[in-house]
Amino acid sequence: MTKKQKQTLIRIITAAVLFTVLMVLDHTGRLAAVTENRWTALGIYAVPYLIVGYDILWKAVRNISHGEVFDENFLMIVATFGAFGVQEYNEALAVMLFYQVGELFQSYAVGKSRQSISDLMEICPEYANIEKDGQLVQVDPEEIAAGDVIVVRPGERIPLDGVVTEGSSMIDTSALTGESVPRRAGEGDEVISGCVNGEGLLKIRATKKFEDSTVSKILEMVEDAGSRKARTENFITRFARVYTPIVTIGAACLAVIPPLAFGLPFSDWLQRACVFLVISCPCALVISVPLGFFGGIGASSRIGVLVKGSNYLEAVADMTTLVFDKTGTLTKGEFAVQSVHPAGTATKEGLLEIAALGEGYSSHPIAESIRAAYGGTPDMSRVCDAEEIPGHGIHVKVDGKEVLLGNIRLMHQYGIKCEELKSGGTVIYEAVDGCFLGSIVISDTVKSGAAEAISEVKQAGVKKCVMLTGDREAAAREAAETLGIDEVHAELLPGDKVEAVESLLERQGDKGKLGFVGDGINDAPVLTRADIGFAMGSMGSDAAIEAADIVVMDDDLRRIPRVVGIARRTLRIVKANIVFALTVKILVLILGALGIANMWAAVFADVGVAIICIINSMRILASGRR
Repeated sequence: MTKKQKQTLIRIITAAVLFTVLMVLDHTGRLAAVTENRWTALGIYAVPYLIVGYDILWKAVRNISHGEVFDENFLMIVATFGAFGVQEYNEALAVMLFYQVGELFQSYAVGKSRQSISDLMEICPEYANIEKDGQLVQVDPEEIAAGDVIVVRPGERIPLDGVVTEGSSMIDTSALTGESVPRRAGEGDEVISGCVNGEGLLKIRATKKFEDSTVSKILEMVEDAGSRKARTENFITRFARVYTPIVTIGAACLAVIPPLAFGLPFSDWLQRACVFLVISCPCALVISVPLGFFGGIGASSRIGVLVKGSNYLEAVADMTTLVFDKTGTLTKGEFAVQSVHPAGTATKEGLLEIAALGEGYSSHPIAESIRAAYGGTPDMSRVCDAEEIPGHGIHVKVDGKEVLLGNIRLMHQYGIKCEELKSGGTVIYEAVDGCFLGSIVISDTVKSGAAEAISEVKQAGVKKCVMLTGDREAAAREAAETLGIDEVHAELLPGDKVEAVESLLERQGDKGKLGFVGDGINDAPVLTRADIGFAMGSMGSDAAIEAADIVVMDDDLRRIPRVVGIARRTLRIVKANIVFALTVKILVLILGALGIANMWAAVFADVGVAIICIINSMRILASGRR
């Protein structure tokens, strides 16, 4: 609890004690002699009233001086002054007291929601260490240029994005990615700013200036998130601007017209007007709706997902189609041996050994994947006369024997009899001294959790998952079948991806929203064109992160269905609050106008409903618990 909240709580308790004492004295008749004079009574009740409500009075006066007349502070002042005017002192004090209880509760709830986001603000490093004359000197991170080497001691926050040049340590990325398990970082590994170094000393060569670093971009996103409001929020804001003047004029008419037109008691109708004003205060709506969206953004940040505004959270709740880029998003973008198919008496181990020797001098990713699958270091003294055959493969001698490694065309060129293996990956055929030994299938590896993420996103309510890729049709179809993708568009250029998304948007029409998930620089145009753009932030390009509306900080696709769940839960709770608040208020407004509802019912319709809606909104935060 903040200092201001504690001070408000003390004022509420003080006023509540005085209010209780006055209530007891009033009901036992001991206050009657003192309060026979209305000015004396007003002076007595004004003490606890001003203790608990002086700030509301000041806000109303200040806002009126700035031309902002019709707000909840103005309604509270008019209602309580009216109650004092008809000598309903207890009710006037009770209204202000319970209103402040509601305001305190709101302040605490907003603080809890804001904390989830403000935790991200703590990732900003205060300094960076550089080495001068054998000593570590602390400088402002903004003074570090790309290429400079910084030193990060154990327990310190990494100030800039860079590459580890010396040392090894466990890196705590939880503040950014929501991942509680630390990651090992050693020489040659990339690290991002905002993470906390574990037990080892690290020397890091900065690859970006501070203003371009991950932590700087995150802080900018968080600061801008509040300015992007959802349609529901904008509606409530416009509604309150129109609604408040209408009910204020309605209350004035209720107080004046019946006594003047029908000769009814003025005090009774003034009291009804005061009740009407208290009931009509739109606190529950103007508090709980933004609080709900704020809670949804906070819950998302706790699982390592940055939502750039409540409008995007609202769009995610309506998302029915999700489009994925393939390489780097659904797959790792790394070649690996998927299967080995020996022929005749050949073995898998022998097939891999000869392939590793044959590809021993190559730096091609396919060659590296074969050597990785072999697991050992090939003895290249066994290899000679290596010759590359463009578009086909290689011809090489291993232990004096002629070895062919390449595609099916290479086998046909040398008259090697073999059947073509149907596979979505790259197939390497192998022959020794004119005898076919078998084939090795190499393909991009599917990301861990990708299939699970697609399954979960469908369970969350997304109806169709689509994959776009520049890869070959066969490889794309194979990956789609593995992952559970509904629709595939293969062999696309970057511009083709935009056209494919526009076609999907046209087919979809107004039936829900379309999201796109990508990570590369060529995905930026598509991320911008989609209704909602998701960027995989950890390894994603700066352009993709800038263009996206939502950033998944740790590249884990399973975060996306969780965000969809948070968004839909947020919208359900926000809509439930609106319906509940309006229903109760309309009902009690009618009862108040008819003289059936008293000031205590009005307090419930205002403060009670607001507190219930706030509690309901705070449930959203539970969605982001890890």
